[in-house]
Amino acid sequence: MPKSAFELKLPDHRTSCAVFASPHSSRDYPMSFLDRTLLTDHSVRSSEDAFVDQLFDCATEFGAPLLLAGAPRAFLDLNRGPEELDPALIDGVRRQGHNPRVASGLGVIPRVVSNGRAIYRGKISAAEARQRIDSYWHPYHAELQRQLTETRSSFGRAVLIDCHSMPHEAVRQANMSQRPEIVLGDRFGTSAHPEVVDHVEAAFAAAGLVVTRNTPFAGAYVTQTYGRPSRHVHAVQIEIDRALYMDEQTIRPNAHFEEFRRLLRGVIADIAGIPAPDQALAAE
Repeated sequence: MPKSAFELKLPDHRTSCAVFASPHSSRDYPMSFLDRTLLTDHSVRSSEDAFVDQLFDCATEFGAPLLLAGAPRAFLDLNRGPEELDPALIDGVRRQGHNPRVASGLGVIPRVVSNGRAIYRGKISAAEARQRIDSYWHPYHAELQRQLTETRSSFGRAVLIDCHSMPHEAVRQANMSQRPEIVLGDRFGTSAHPEVVDHVEAAFAAAGLVVTRNTPFAGAYVTQTYGRPSRHVHAVQIEIDRALYMDEQTIRPNAHFEEFRRLLRGVIADIAGIPAPDQALAAE
């Protein structure tokens, strides 16, 4: 089993209302899992947000916490609800309505990685699925909720920055006049106040990056669940084109990694500086 449910990095002094989180960047694949999968140790990592934890690790220097997943995405997907169980993978689970994510094999316990490649030869038991959810999903989300609650209490609002990466192929295939390098997801305006999203977008744009919103990624479970602008809790998903900093075939940093990391440092500092609510946002 993965060594821990999460890793929480805290600043010396909390000065930001932002909370950064990376639910898909863990590389802690247990041997018991690798021994069972049909995939190679390399290909099982294809759904991982590789190196996103390193790209955002400076958040604490700007007064914001950084929450990192302990379990890798192929083992457990923290951006899915605990009820998103796949009957094609988990023994004894009944099909309940149509959930396109579950149907495609991307439930809370994924059945496939990228390009629909099967992870397992057969099914896993309901007891094993429940153990993963109880041991990793619930602790991670309990800590995320705690950070958001404490931040809102201290600063008047909390802004969750949910950090992800996207395959370059997904961007290349997007039917858009200009291919985005950064996609911000706010569930089409429902998970964050427009002024918050404007601030995040401006930070990336000022760094010279091409930014779009909600296409092709609008956010999933995390933004949908935690984004409550009327309660002064905002959630924005960030998707970064992997080609900017890594070789997707080898899953290694590319020659631009450190340069992009330095560029992103300024963006993170800007986002961490999102101000506390003022009179103009008092009615949000």
